[in-house]
Amino acid sequence: MPDQATAFPDGFFDRQDEAEDSHFYSTKRLVTHIDDGAIAAVSKLYDELGLTNSDARVLDICSSWVSHLSSKPGHLAITGMNSTELAINTMADEWLIVDLNTQTNLPFDDAAFDAGCCCVSVDYLIKPLAVFDEIARVLRPDGVFVCTFSNRCFPSKAIRGWLEADDRGRCAIVAAYFALTADFETPEVRHCNVGEGGDPLFAVWAKKKR
Repeated sequence: MPDQATAFPDGFFDRQDEAEDSHFYSTKRLVTHIDDGAIAAVSKLYDELGLTNSDARVLDICSSWVSHLSSKPGHLAITGMNSTELAINTMADEWLIVDLNTQTNLPFDDAAFDAGCCCVSVDYLIKPLAVFDEIARVLRPDGVFVCTFSNRCFPSKAIRGWLEADDRGRCAIVAAYFALTADFETPEVRHCNVGEGGDPLFAVWAKKKR
């Protein structure tokens, strides 16, 4: 794995609020952070990439009370920061509190999942290369990891590089995370709801190398 400190400019992963994330996320937020049209675009992409297959084992990181899947996969594991939110995610078969900004190791076996997803949270990761490397470890060969995001966020917790970038730049940031992770193939980038109005929905995804 490349040295993150040399792959990105100084201060790129700084945040306005450097306090422990556990304090910020201790307040439950039973809301959606993108509008209905953007949510529909997430669900449609998940269907396209096979995350809702009846035999798929899926890992949803930085999750919440809803995973935006149109239907339940064979097994859904979710990680996040608020136990109240995670516990009421009706599609989840298991949930775990994991602060990926302090603990990048996931408590799952190698090649345990067919797919992984991260919805509107990649902008908060301060050690993304370690996280992406760990996601690759727990994916089966040819398994897909997809990150979706809009132009909305909690500014105090988003990394500086994200806040200073435009939409195209943010897509490039996530694509770079994939490109710098040895076990992922070349990432794909898509604006999923062009011309539909409302919140834009962008996605970057890649398959694990065979």
